[in-house]
Amino acid sequence: MVHHHRATLLLHHNQHSKAGDALLLMLAGFAVASCLLLLLPSSPFSAAMDDLLLQLGKTRCDQESRAPSPCSAVANGTICCDRTARRTDVCVMRGDIRTHAASNSLFLLLPANSSAARASDERIRPYTRKWESSVMSTIDELRLRATTEPEPEPARCDVRHNVTAVVFSTGGYTGNVYHEFNDGIIPLYITARRYDKKVVFVMLEYHDWWITKYGHIVEQLSDYAPVDFANDTRTHCFREAVVGLRIHDELAIDASRMPGNQGIQDFRHMLDDAYRDRIKAIVEEEEEKAVADSEAGLPPPRSSSSSSSVGGGMKILRATEPLGDDKPRLVIVSRNGSRAIENEADLVRAAAGAGFRVELLQPRPDTELAEMYRVLNGSDVMVGVHGAAMTHFLFMRPGSVFIQVVPLGTDWAAENYYGQPARRLGLRYIPYKILKSESSLYRRYSSDDPVLTDPVTVNAKGWQVTKKVYLDGQNVRLDMARFRRRLREAYAHWATQRRRQQSNRL
Repeated sequence: MVHHHRATLLLHHNQHSKAGDALLLMLAGFAVASCLLLLLPSSPFSAAMDDLLLQLGKTRCDQESRAPSPCSAVANGTICCDRTARRTDVCVMRGDIRTHAASNSLFLLLPANSSAARASDERIRPYTRKWESSVMSTIDELRLRATTEPEPEPARCDVRHNVTAVVFSTGGYTGNVYHEFNDGIIPLYITARRYDKKVVFVMLEYHDWWITKYGHIVEQLSDYAPVDFANDTRTHCFREAVVGLRIHDELAIDASRMPGNQGIQDFRHMLDDAYRDRIKAIVEEEEEKAVADSEAGLPPPRSSSSSSSVGGGMKILRATEPLGDDKPRLVIVSRNGSRAIENEADLVRAAAGAGFRVELLQPRPDTELAEMYRVLNGSDVMVGVHGAAMTHFLFMRPGSVFIQVVPLGTDWAAENYYGQPARRLGLRYIPYKILKSESSLYRRYSSDDPVLTDPVTVNAKGWQVTKKVYLDGQNVRLDMARFRRRLREAYAHWATQRRRQQSNRL
């Protein structure tokens, strides 16, 4: 589930020009104050003002400046820290750099007789949510010291690297797939891509499971094994170190700030490269199993309402025709517990009736990402209820359709965390905002309760209220007459794309 760090705010625009002008003048007066307030993590006004500016298309203060970084040019023998961005700090060290795990330090050794030698001491928590004091307090702090006399003195170099180090933490909200991509993987791509794999990742709060899960991606960004900073007591020496990751926006890459204007679609191509060989191996394993089953006299899977467990880590229910047919493929990402679709079987039948070959995807915590990538990369439409699993829209081909079911009280998060990023990837994004009557909350609260009539006010009470009421306490029952219109729209888009592709081949 996404950690919603801002309260939702809806704006009702006045149709009269005078009122609209007055609103714009008021916002202009608040703009400067809002930027200052947003720098204060504990400010009760920061979230509301940020959303207000966002809804009117204003520049958000939490996005990185497009101006050149103050650390874009760092002299040898110096440490430069860019603390201008709201989301993250990034420090750059150049010279004789040595790791010292025992003191959680990186030392920049300076020659004692150098007239330019200047001792300095910086501290940084290399994680991309620096405005959230609660989570940042859980991130290990690194000490960066430029000195001629290090104390305690690091040992001589045990491992000498001739490439740059990128130092970052895999702590924080790691364990949630949205945060793993938004706060980690995409910022890692943004920071490391310029080094063309000639970079060593030095990881704080190293997790073996993280390497297992994202190893295929790490191999696309670095030719070298990552370093477990806390547990590798050897002294690693570098000539340059970048401490902290750069981040642009929610699941986003600003191509204008990337070498070669690489954007989110280039990131998507990198994912193709990362998973190609593993997917090929999975297919071969399945073919070998099918041959073994046939030789053992076991019947093949049924073509209707059949199920399979891909690699033992994910269950797929194929509710219609087998994979060889010529229908568009629609994948429903199923949820258990909160925000589940209570009439999921009706949705499957409706999608099949609309002309789709339907698959019900039920990922488990141990599901291999290559398996998810294989299924969604091969799909034409993905349907799911707002939540962290919607991050997997990144696995879909540009031109595909993403239908996000938006429960009550989640409008802002659904649009900003998934809707806008999906459009930037080149997907056809179709939101389905449920009616009050489609929410399980409709059966628990009176029709005039603010939970149903005014989610903005309820969300303004804080994250814990939002989590309890709208995220953990709500399921949906789709109005299939309404939802079929979204299915028809998705099918029409697929048909148009298909005709265009066929025309281009002629």
